[in-house]
Amino acid sequence: MTSKDATLKTATVLAFERKLDPSDALFFSGDWEQRADPNAWSAIGLREKSVRGTISNRLKTKDQDPAKLDAAIENPNLQTVDVAALPADADTLKVSFTLRVLGGTGTPSACNNAAYQAKLVSTVQGYVDSQGFAELGRRYAHNLANGRFLWRNRMGAEQIEVHIQHLVQGRAATSWTFSSLDLPLRTFEVPATMQADVQAVADLITEGLAGTKHLLLQVTAYARVGAGQEVYPSQELILDKGNSKKSKTLYDVQGIAGMHSQKLGNALRTIDTWHPDVAELGPIAVEPYGSVTTLGKACRKPTDKLDFYNLLDGWLLKDKTPPLEQQHFVMATLIRGGVFGDAGKD
Repeated sequence: MTSKDATLKTATVLAFERKLDPSDALFFSGDWEQRADPNAWSAIGLREKSVRGTISNRLKTKDQDPAKLDAAIENPNLQTVDVAALPADADTLKVSFTLRVLGGTGTPSACNNAAYQAKLVSTVQGYVDSQGFAELGRRYAHNLANGRFLWRNRMGAEQIEVHIQHLVQGRAATSWTFSSLDLPLRTFEVPATMQADVQAVADLITEGLAGTKHLLLQVTAYARVGAGQEVYPSQELILDKGNSKKSKTLYDVQGIAGMHSQKLGNALRTIDTWHPDVAELGPIAVEPYGSVTTLGKACRKPTDKLDFYNLLDGWLLKDKTPPLEQQHFVMATLIRGGVFGDAGKD
């Protein structure tokens, strides 16, 4: 270790742009047998529905008196919600978005410490020279092919087909079709019949991350869920409801039901099988502390020295090279992007 490395400090300003850049996804309806006809699909809009619910929440001890409960139940739980559904003559949901893959992983978009940036770039280059992005590219491709990005729309679907096109100057240079239900969600094992196609997409993503090829993918998923069935766009988080009485607001893009790009990105980066709770949880989204918000749990606690910051600081500042699987995690976090500077505040 040189004296320069010994005094190296984490930059107080350190930010990275995301390298997997999906658009919002749009929802359309149609018939399963007409998947090949791009003109056979109609946009799915949102509509409001008012429902009369019952009191079903857990009661406080003081409210468990039978008389009080009867009085509460006499007042119905009235709600207005947004819903999105297939029409009665359409049995298939079509979800469409584009994905841009950018090079320059490990090069910060903002960094106020030249020595730290030089060490960071050389460390990332060392990883690229020895490993490339092959493992990460394979996992991202798997999550495209298995339709994980459909979230709740994937559950209960009879058939799911994902079409991926490599767009060059606006036209499809190559295309692949995947039967998504044949690909697992908890592992990254691929059936022999699909290995070549998944690997082809993975190779493209790997080249895109390495910056050797401009990569834009068109991803279209078809989920056969049943005529008239409800579908599930993203739900908006309304911080200031004002006078709104609506209890659920769904996301739309110019009147078409849609899914946030952030939600798509979360599904694509659900590749972390290197955390301590993998036997219980399977892959989780790549996050600095392994956050799983639905469980209120951090799988990569700083006390275990497996969080992003401990691994990165050990690698750059102390020359402690992490195990290979944790190197994959650090690189996947840099691909995720974020603000990682050390503000120097306790």
